[in-house]
Amino acid sequence: MPRIRGASIEEHHELVWNALAEAMRQLVGERSYDSITMGHIADRAGLARNTLYNYGRDKGALVLALTRRACGPLVERVAAIAARPGEPAGARLREIVGAVLAASTDQAMQLMFLPGSGPLVDEVPKGPEGPFHAIVAEVENVVRDGIASGEFRDVGDVPLAVELLSGAMRAGAERIGRDPGAFPATVRAAGDVVLAALARGSA
Repeated sequence: MPRIRGASIEEHHELVWNALAEAMRQLVGERSYDSITMGHIADRAGLARNTLYNYGRDKGALVLALTRRACGPLVERVAAIAARPGEPAGARLREIVGAVLAASTDQAMQLMFLPGSGPLVDEVPKGPEGPFHAIVAEVENVVRDGIASGEFRDVGDVPLAVELLSGAMRAGAERIGRDPGAFPATVRAAGDVVLAALARGSA
């Protein structure tokens, strides 16, 4: 019977997930993603190989599970901010930028922003099945609110505009990953860039 970490089964699973996220973070920093095996992950996380398969049937499934776990609280936070009635869209969007960049400091979310993480990012589904879809949909709704109220300019294709602006968010997350001390300045700068792109008269 495998050794239980923590005082309860729930705590055990939480500790294992944290160990898996840290193991993946370390391994992606040391070698190419394609060369990482389930054996490497199990060894680094201190798990038996057969135990690891309880958390993901393969490397891709494990990455997806880690990302979904990290995204859950963020989705709830972003949805709560986006749904505030009567609050200016710009204020909501700036707070969402801060929430997303704060979440990027989570061990599992950091995997998406490490150098050489391209193949790892490709493992995560896009569209409705992807863990980031709900966040993107909420941001699109806030942008539409701002356009409808006259606060933002009409960008035409809202999904495309949000997709392009997500590049600024990724750059911000990568900067924070390299220099955690830059977090406050990066959040301010990313918010400024996003709102400047949507401001009336900026086209």
